[in-house]
Amino acid sequence: MSQSQRLLLIAPSAMARTPAFDRAAALALAMQFPLHIVAFDYSQALAVAGLFAPEQFKRARDGYLQTHRQWLVEQAGLMSKQGVEVTSEVVWVQHPYEEILNFINEMPLMLIIKDAQEESAFKRVFFTPLDWQLLRDCPVPVHLVTTALNARPRNVLAIIDVLRDEDQDRVFNDQIIEAAAKLAAVCDASLELLHVYDWTAIYVQDMGFGALPLATGVYEMRGTAQHETFASIAERHGVPPERRHFIEGVPVPSICEFVSDHRTDVVVMGTVQHRGLSKLIGTTAEQLLHLAPCSVLAIKPGRKLQS
Repeated sequence: MSQSQRLLLIAPSAMARTPAFDRAAALALAMQFPLHIVAFDYSQALAVAGLFAPEQFKRARDGYLQTHRQWLVEQAGLMSKQGVEVTSEVVWVQHPYEEILNFINEMPLMLIIKDAQEESAFKRVFFTPLDWQLLRDCPVPVHLVTTALNARPRNVLAIIDVLRDEDQDRVFNDQIIEAAAKLAAVCDASLELLHVYDWTAIYVQDMGFGALPLATGVYEMRGTAQHETFASIAERHGVPPERRHFIEGVPVPSICEFVSDHRTDVVVMGTVQHRGLSKLIGTTAEQLLHLAPCSVLAIKPGRKLQS
């Protein structure tokens, strides 16, 4: 595999052209990077049957893989006609995330693109699907596509959190805005900046176990301080006042309403790795993916979207 930086599209196991295909092709053209498409195939029933009839299993597996490879070659051919430099492959593997890590180690990936798949909350907690595993653990920026009405994004929204003003938080906010700005620039899209001030969450946090809540005026002072921090960050990154949005409310519903009202194509936000019981709750990015009518570009601390 060539060592030039590239985009990776994870195609669904079903042979169907999904919104992620169009988004991947558009981003590859806009960013001027080659695109590699991979599909992961596996059938538990077929694998079990192979224990008893290995030759028949091999023929059935190889026949299906060949059919899938040919289908991907046809999709890649359509992209090539648009000017995209594209390669493709199909891999028989039971645990795709481990194979994705192999891709990351073997080639310099700048972005992973995949259709978002809805899973029940029960399965999401106990059998972490690939979408959530990528959001939580993947070291490369991940773009999960829910829809692609505009193959090339026209409206990009960066969401930052100014609740804490520590060095690592400031660096991460800068990283999120820079990634969103780069995406907007290469796609000739508009860039909006958003922070949702959730004073009720701060109130509950301050109450702790038996502690007295702070006076209402203190929350107003905190809100003012956060607004000033938000404005300072926006100013530093050259985001004009009309593109800055400081909203008071519950984060996920407020973001969803904003996305719908502004016809946002991509939300760019940070995700962090979770341990233990926090997996039961899920990050804002995970909740947003279920509810927001747009795609998500997830950024990890220390990982930048190259241009």
